[in-house]
Amino acid sequence: MATPSSAPDSRPEPRAAVLGHFLRGSLGSGVAVGARTAGALVLNKLLAVYGGPGGLTLLAHFQNLMALFTTLPNDGVHVGVVKYLAPLRAGSGRYRAWLGAGLVLNLAALAVAALALLLVPQPLVAVFGMGLGWVAGLLMGLALLTGHALVVSVLLAAGRLRAYVGLTVLLSLLGPAVVAAVLVGGGSIPAALLAYLLAQGATLGPALLVAHRAGLLPPLRGRVSWAGLRALGRFLLMALSVLLFSKAVDFSLRQVLIRQFGLGPTDLWQAVAKLSDNYTMVFSALMSSVYYPRLAALSGRPAERRRLVRTVLALLAPGLAAGLGALWLLRGGLLTVLFDARFVEANFLLGPQLLSDWLKFLTWVLLFLLTAQARVGQYVAVQAVSAVVLALLLALLLPTYGLLGAPLAQAARYGLLLAWCLWFFRRELGK
Repeated sequence: MATPSSAPDSRPEPRAAVLGHFLRGSLGSGVAVGARTAGALVLNKLLAVYGGPGGLTLLAHFQNLMALFTTLPNDGVHVGVVKYLAPLRAGSGRYRAWLGAGLVLNLAALAVAALALLLVPQPLVAVFGMGLGWVAGLLMGLALLTGHALVVSVLLAAGRLRAYVGLTVLLSLLGPAVVAAVLVGGGSIPAALLAYLLAQGATLGPALLVAHRAGLLPPLRGRVSWAGLRALGRFLLMALSVLLFSKAVDFSLRQVLIRQFGLGPTDLWQAVAKLSDNYTMVFSALMSSVYYPRLAALSGRPAERRRLVRTVLALLAPGLAAGLGALWLLRGGLLTVLFDARFVEANFLLGPQLLSDWLKFLTWVLLFLLTAQARVGQYVAVQAVSAVVLALLLALLLPTYGLLGAPLAQAARYGLLLAWCLWFFRRELGK
């Protein structure tokens, strides 16, 4: 990665240069995202074809359950680990202190997961209809997967991008392969889902081997660094807001739909939501790897930051509208190819879902400003209010519109949020 010169040009970059930088970065960030997307598409197809009515919903619910217990480590602890390890020499005292603090916080998160699953299993795993042995396997898989993510964060901090891509590709291949073996062999959906988690967790072994050979995992000795725990703990606040106001909301929404409409009908909504998840994953990775780092780098240069925000919005608004519009035109064949012929019945849900995603993506462009400026309190407040607004909209729309009420509520939510963002960030959008 190029470093800025000691005497940077104080003049703002022209719009063409800003746009070119964004597009070049976008084109260069794709192998790992492509592997994850391909793996997700294959997995969705397997559950849609072999899982029968409700199979796709159970897959999404299981992945959402995984996210409930991995969001704090992944979106909190590991973000901090990358930040603090990146400038340090592997094996130094400070390096070991940060790594040890990250390990302790991950163990604490896993302990909380174990307590939740053992003390209140009914709302979390009852829909899967399995016993204590399955729950124990779930905890083992979560521990392995969390360990994998910690080691990968160490590799990223050291700039080992090739190793990161290779491990991501391996993880993306193993999950669908194991699920296919279980389902084709006549196994149950819960058994296939547990095998999916354990297969992903098995990549901890190769990750440890790569990191050890690179000298990135020195032995941890001495006491835990309380300063390290406090510093990494700050990153947990934003991750906690994601957990409470995004992952938990999604989990609760699916629970409500299953209870009101049953597993089979909920599959229709889930197919549309899964389609959305796939391109959202690509968009999120693109913005996190290309747009956000550039935005953060311009924190002390407001004129250039405003130019970047305006340029990206001007590019994405029509570009996303065209892309999502093309998906709507192809909706019948698309749902059949990605899932199964019976999912053509979900056509009526796709329009409001695509509108919701268009509004959401534009909102994210602006909300990244809060993250780049470390305005944690405002970020958490926005997430909390947004979740409350969604709950109110769902209470109003589900009784009247049935399944259609879910994407309609999301579209209304992001419409209101985008309107607020345009007002709140009006100076960033001005000349």
